[in-house]
Amino acid sequence: MEEATASYQAAVTADAARYLLARGIDRETAATFRLGVAADPAPGHAKFAGFLAIPYLGPERQPLSLRFRCLQAHDHRDYGHGKYMAVTDEPGRLFNVAAIARADDEIHLCEGELDAIILNRVGLPAVAVSGSNAWRAHYRRLFAGFNRVWVWADPDEAGAELANRVTRALRTAKPVRLRDGDVTETYQAGGAQALHDLITSASRP
Repeated sequence: MEEATASYQAAVTADAARYLLARGIDRETAATFRLGVAADPAPGHAKFAGFLAIPYLGPERQPLSLRFRCLQAHDHRDYGHGKYMAVTDEPGRLFNVAAIARADDEIHLCEGELDAIILNRVGLPAVAVSGSNAWRAHYRRLFAGFNRVWVWADPDEAGAELANRVTRALRTAKPVRLRDGDVTETYQAGGAQALHDLITSASRP
């Protein structure tokens, strides 16, 4: 896993860098999260050739698993794959678990790895589930001791269900009402201040 992650991290293409920068992820941030491109896929990763590689890192930044994102602007189903993909039978994990140890009394949970990267970039320690159906009951143990768990679910029906699922599981969870799209779209529209303003609004009685 380390060998594949290091190889992918060293193979970031200009197209991938532009894609990330357009989403608010600069070179330093990409390096922090060890993002890369599967330019020379490791065994078992052939179907992810050319995809963005998103490692799930442990507390020491060691890769525990990888998820992949197609960078092409096409209908992914027409090409026989999803927008995001993982190795078959890969166990579900929370993305960026190191944030749990780094956070004080509040933590942020969002839907999607790249959204979590944006929240961390603006100073909000965040973890992510890989999609609206990816919350697992045992995750709640990881949030014990936090006074508040802010839930940044996408502003759609699936996101609402994720927010409901998490708030039912965690007494300290509270949704953040996204109005201008998901976390990344909100950041693109209004910068870091737009995200911090949403926390301020959600904190009001």
